[in-house]
Amino acid sequence: MTDALHFPWLPRLERGLWALFLLSLPVTSFPYFPGGIGGRTEVRPLALYPLAALLLVSVLPRLWRSSAPRATVPLIAFVFLATASTLLAFTRGIDPVIGVSVASRAVRMLVTLFLGAAFYFTVTLFPQDEDDLRFTLRWLYAGFAVALAWGCVQVGYILFYSPEYFDLVEQVQGYFSVRGLFETRISGMTYEPSWFAEQITFVLMPWLFAAVLSGVSAFRWRWRFLTVEALLLALASFVLLYTYSRTGYVLWAVQLFLALMLRPASKVERPRPWRWLSNRFVQLALLGVVLVGLVFTVGSRNNYFARLWSYWTDEDVVGTYLEFIAVSQRLAYWETAYLIYAAHPWLGIGLGNYTFYFQDALPDRPLFPNPELLFKLTPETGRNLLVTPKNLFVRLLAETGLLGTAMFLAFLVAVVGCVLYLLYSPQQTARAMGLAGLLILVVFVGVSFSVDSFANPNMWVSFGLVTAAARVYARPQEGWNET
Repeated sequence: MTDALHFPWLPRLERGLWALFLLSLPVTSFPYFPGGIGGRTEVRPLALYPLAALLLVSVLPRLWRSSAPRATVPLIAFVFLATASTLLAFTRGIDPVIGVSVASRAVRMLVTLFLGAAFYFTVTLFPQDEDDLRFTLRWLYAGFAVALAWGCVQVGYILFYSPEYFDLVEQVQGYFSVRGLFETRISGMTYEPSWFAEQITFVLMPWLFAAVLSGVSAFRWRWRFLTVEALLLALASFVLLYTYSRTGYVLWAVQLFLALMLRPASKVERPRPWRWLSNRFVQLALLGVVLVGLVFTVGSRNNYFARLWSYWTDEDVVGTYLEFIAVSQRLAYWETAYLIYAAHPWLGIGLGNYTFYFQDALPDRPLFPNPELLFKLTPETGRNLLVTPKNLFVRLLAETGLLGTAMFLAFLVAVVGCVLYLLYSPQQTARAMGLAGLLILVVFVGVSFSVDSFANPNMWVSFGLVTAAARVYARPQEGWNET
């Protein structure tokens, strides 16, 4: 309030920067990035620019005036332990790999960790009341509406391929991403299709499912059962199909099943729980049949996705099913990370140092069925041979040890506490946010089996919104547009 009295323009500036931050979230590999702040990496979130301004004009002043939320305490402890483990690696005499030193990896990994924490703190601290939360969701939806619209443009070259059209779309994509497009999959405004699918299912869909399920909308407009969230959910589901992301499909289906299971029973069903259970079982069974048919129909257009079932019909198949669908190399990464953890159990080997230990710790196994492993172990000029575990939890064990992993799990427990607080709130809008938080946690578990980066803002933004909502709804609020 004091700042608003002395600088009446400051609240407008903060809200403008916050809107820009939310609008820019879908752009995760922005080409125009200075080398010193990540310009040589794949993860280059455009939101980092408004984030830097928000830290100066909003977040740091608020931290100066009041203490951080309790949910952030274990995160701070994790950052401290991860930093200590990374600095300790300088005493181990690790040799460089393909010209990359321990010092350069340490600097890059610590910068990404601090940036991730900055994303979380900003999202957690900015919303001060329910109006801020509503404002946040509106602009979050606006940013993704643009990304989904661009995804629809890309769907055009999937359905009706034209070299001229594809080249034009790819040329425009160059303004959003450092990587070109795939002719058989869409990438939105991200680096690759799997990133786009993760964005949709992790950052956007939990809020849309919760809004549709709870009858709560961040907008005034409503036509019967239709809301902005319902329309966005339908559009997001359509676009997600053409990413051909196996993880994305599974997370979409899981959220859909949970939404049906958590949907409140009607007045007719409440006195007869057996009928309610039988109805839900029939609904889920029919939905499962429809989803399998839809995935098979759409997935058959993409050879990579069709591997899931073509193993048994392809006469030229070599190796096991897991090798054929490109999962066996992931298991090799995870096993290697566990062996590294077993040798350094307490504080691990330091952030980013998995790549230095990988070749020596890799279990003995034939490499020819796993082209990706051969690719990573074969030196070649201009080839990126840096390796990560591709699993957040095994990376935590290998690089931060038991102590760092325990603190990160404590942070997750704090987020779970926020979700439970919201779910058991007497306010419908708070319960809707709690349901979104529950879906976020479910998606996070799935995503953590394929993603291990601290730089990607998806996790930090999603968890930050949950803890922000719990803090806001600790005070009485007026309801939103509810049915």
